[in-house]
Amino acid sequence: MQDPLVFLNGALTPLSEAKIPVLDRGFIFGDGIYEVIPVYQRKMFRSDQHLARLFRSLAAISISNPYTKEEWLERITEVMDAHPADDQMVYLQVTRGVAKRAHAFPAVSTPTVFIMSNPIVLPTESAREHGVACVSMEDRRWLHCEIKSISLLGNILAAQNAAEHNVAESIQFRDDFLTEASASNVWIVKDGIVMGPPKDNLILEGIRYALIEELCAAQNIPMQVRRISRAEVFCADEIMLSSATKEVLAVVELDGKTIGNGKPGPIYDKLYAAYQLAKAG
Repeated sequence: MQDPLVFLNGALTPLSEAKIPVLDRGFIFGDGIYEVIPVYQRKMFRSDQHLARLFRSLAAISISNPYTKEEWLERITEVMDAHPADDQMVYLQVTRGVAKRAHAFPAVSTPTVFIMSNPIVLPTESAREHGVACVSMEDRRWLHCEIKSISLLGNILAAQNAAEHNVAESIQFRDDFLTEASASNVWIVKDGIVMGPPKDNLILEGIRYALIEELCAAQNIPMQVRRISRAEVFCADEIMLSSATKEVLAVVELDGKTIGNGKPGPIYDKLYAAYQLAKAG
């Protein structure tokens, strides 16, 4: 698709013609919120949860929500229907809008709303079958990671760190405890128990986080949510990543150290299969 239609401030327009003023606070300050919704066979997957998180993040930084849930769904569907791909990744962004450059919020502003969609890019079959390698690094981001802010410099640096090491992700630690990867939640498995870090301000609680909890319950897989030390991560039987585009992905190497037997493990196999059933509806 050469020039897909996108939604910008109330209207569909070709992407090449979509423009914002340079004084938009999203451009000047990164003052905005975003969300990503996967689409399979032209059906949004867990859209209620994604929109609920969008609304929470907007409220957290005092940006007025421009639409009701129904209006959001209508606009997303317009963009989705205009795209030829059956499997898509819909991107939503809301900024505080255009105002004179000053750090404090403007007294009056109109949010800028942007929606676009692209074909979803999922992990390769090789990555699914054999797992991926990651590196570890210190988590140097701010202390409100629960807000899905477009100010992603910390995540960008973590992703670049992974790229420079030619691996899939950077797995981050704060004060020697696991937080998350640059764009994924992180899970470990030990003695058949799935463990995830606390759902607090140090991670973005991915929509896949709740889904993994549901899938573990349905598969009778024991699960714990607690602080996880660096040592526990490196001694794990399995490590997994989860996100809208990675779905569930096994990590078989961390900082050059083999995890488990160096292959995707049995818990990953169960959760991956259950995930595919869940998204099929």
